[in-house]
Amino acid sequence: MRLTVLTDNHTYIDQYYLGEPALSFYIEDEAERILFDTGYSDAALKNAALMGIDLSRLTAIIFSHGHNDHTRGLTFLWKKYDLSQVKLIAHPLVFAKRRYLGESVGAPFTKADCLAHGLQIVDGTKPIALTSRLIWLGEIPRITSFEAKTPIGEWSDETNWRKDYVMDDSALVYNGTEGLFVITGCSHSGICNILSYARSVTDTEQPIQGVIGGFHLMEENRQLDETVQFLKTNTTGTLYPCHCVCLKAKHRMMMELPVEEVGVGMKLELE
Repeated sequence: MRLTVLTDNHTYIDQYYLGEPALSFYIEDEAERILFDTGYSDAALKNAALMGIDLSRLTAIIFSHGHNDHTRGLTFLWKKYDLSQVKLIAHPLVFAKRRYLGESVGAPFTKADCLAHGLQIVDGTKPIALTSRLIWLGEIPRITSFEAKTPIGEWSDETNWRKDYVMDDSALVYNGTEGLFVITGCSHSGICNILSYARSVTDTEQPIQGVIGGFHLMEENRQLDETVQFLKTNTTGTLYPCHCVCLKAKHRMMMELPVEEVGVGMKLELE
């Protein structure tokens, strides 16, 4: 599997790509060419072009969840490319209206809009084997006592506004030769919940060799303390926290865990 960071909050010095507070990864495995989240603007498209990545060859788009910093880039993608042969894997709640502090934060399109642009929508509620090694996890069971306890604004079921616990939040797991590698968007469902479920879905004793993505750790608190302890116990390789992880949380993890800096243009290759 090959993964390239197309969009992240962070950029590297002397590498002139666009950064934004959003996330998008390009993943190749076997015959699949996957865009995992699309970022907020057209930055992912521009960065892909600079990197020589041809997004016209995509086989699938996957949304980790429905917030606009992970979905809005799709509106630029379908203006430029024919997506009629592309699968869109998304939990149904990805298309829900959302608001936070009075501002709309949901995907700026409907399921009907996606169908109108030819996308083949696949219900992402349950796990889906994308290749022989790469699995979409579907809705994540929430089992820890310290994660996913605070709503992120509200979502609408077209009748009422409800507290939004971002139940659509999910991730990918790659079952590699050296262990499991998890790819996440924001981890609103809790990074420890995600890693536990990745183990359950793959039904393996393989160690978790690494994680890349947003861990949604935004302050020093009990959740950060418990998460660091969980990661120390349950991971064996390198962590790549990015996007929605504050500096203090990264520093805390770096004191106790192997952590690498992430930026636009970073590439990972796993067997």
